[in-house]
Amino acid sequence: KFRRRLGWGGVVGFLTINSLAFLRFFYPRVLFEPPTKFKVGFPSDYPPGQVNSQYQKEFGTWIIRLQDGRFFAMESKCTHLGCTPSWMDAQKKFKCPCHGSGYYISGLNFEGPAPRPMDRFKITLAEDGQLLVDKTIKFPGVPGKESNDEYPQSLLKV
Repeated sequence: KFRRRLGWGGVVGFLTINSLAFLRFFYPRVLFEPPTKFKVGFPSDYPPGQVNSQYQKEFGTWIIRLQDGRFFAMESKCTHLGCTPSWMDAQKKFKCPCHGSGYYISGLNFEGPAPRPMDRFKITLAEDGQLLVDKTIKFPGVPGKESNDEYPQSLLKV
């Protein structure tokens, strides 16, 4: 009698495990990624000559307003190995902690092993007057070229 119960217990256990594995296919794994378009506030929220890192963690983006009032959105990723550089306000540069690459506020690389400037995203004004970043439109850095000159469409004048 014990062997019979052990046998049926094994069969029921086997069928239960297989049924659960089968049902798992009806609930696919979903990768939750941040939206590709997002609003980052009004232009008046950003003082000239400043780097805003408020959206760095969630969206991987810095919002930068140049001294002349133009805006651009830059990807917060080093072009060497993909580490996240830090903005060093006192020195007015981005510095990558992994291998020492340095970038000007415009994203142009000037020191370290980074092969090209940092990438930018499209930034526009939404209907409500807020800045709108679109990460589906990317302006990749060109080696040795200033992105302000290479991609004037990456800049927003308000």
